[in-house]
Order: sequence, then structure tokens, then C-alpha cells
Amino acid sequence: MKFRFLYIVFILFAFSCKDDEALPKPKAYLALEYPKAQYYKTDLDCNFQFKINSQAELKSDRYKTDCWFDVLYPKMNGSIYLSYYPVEDNLKALIIDAQKLPLSHEIKADAILSTTYINPEHNTYGLFYEVEGNAASQAQFYLTDSVNHFMTGSIYFKAKPNYDSILPASEYLKQDMRKIMESLQWKY
Repeated sequence: MKFRFLYIVFILFAFSCKDDEALPKPKAYLALEYPKAQYYKTDLDCNFQFKINSQAELKSDRYKTDCWFDVLYPKMNGSIYLSYYPVEDNLKALIIDAQKLPLSHEIKADAILSTTYINPEHNTYGLFYEVEGNAASQAQFYLTDSVNHFMTGSIYFKAKPNYDSILPASEYLKQDMRKIMESLQWKY
């Protein structure tokens, strides 16, 4: 009887002490949903016009410089900063500065991908940069007509850059940034 009891206790211990491995949580992203973008054309007292999302606010007093705008997204705590420069024998310097900006995020970025943008219909040519990782800016662009006009744009969030956390909002703003690029028209 005594051995039977010990045998049962031994079997219970043997089967109750499994070596379960702790499994890591699967990667997941926030299930954030944003309203479908509806765009309208801006009417600015500048040498250009473009379309912006109706969910955004256009603010123009950044640094009190003419034709520099912030496209604000208050619900996302993010912005697209747009800066316009007239081309006055300084095109090479403007392009070099615009190309240095994404590279300044190289320390925190996992990857910087560039895409050439050409739109002969609107006479706009430039580059679009996507910055992956915990960089301060998730996307940037520059556009020019190579003669008179030059514009840059950058996405920024008013939060510590955490790529996984801001990814849904960043993708939404990247789509709006692409829409700005595609709809940008110079005024002559």
C-alpha cells in the first residue's frame, strides 16, 4: 500500500513538471483605422498649388517665411513640413541640402529607400525618401522644375520616434505626401 501511494505521487510529479518553454508574443501592430482621405486643392498666394487631405489643417506661419507650410494632423500628432525656395542659380546647392536631410537620419534608420519622381505633365522632378526605423522623420521629398521652383517636404511626429508605434500613422501621412507630390503644380 505504501509503495502504491509513492508510485502514484511519483507519476503525478513526473507528468506535472513539464518543461514548457516560454513563447514570445507574436509581433503585432495597432489596429488603427483612419478615415478615407478626401483631397481638395489649395488656393495659396504662392508660386504653387497642391491637394491636401480634408482631415489636415494648413498652417503658414512657420518661421514667418513666405510659402513655408505645415500640414497638421492634430488627431495623429503629426505634420508634413513643406518649404519652398525660388531657384536663383542655387539649384545644385538646394538639391545637395535636400539629399543630405534623409542621410542625417542614417544613425537611427534601419533603411533609407529613395524613389525617383518624374511628372512631365506638371513639370515636377525629384526624389521621394522612405526612412525605416526609429528616425525622427519617416519620409521626405524634394521637387523642382529645374529652373524656377524648388520644394521640400518632411513628415514629423510630436512623439518619441518608435517605428512600430507610429507605423500606421506614418503610412497614412506618406500617402498624403505622395498626393501632394502628384498634385503639385507650379504657377508661372
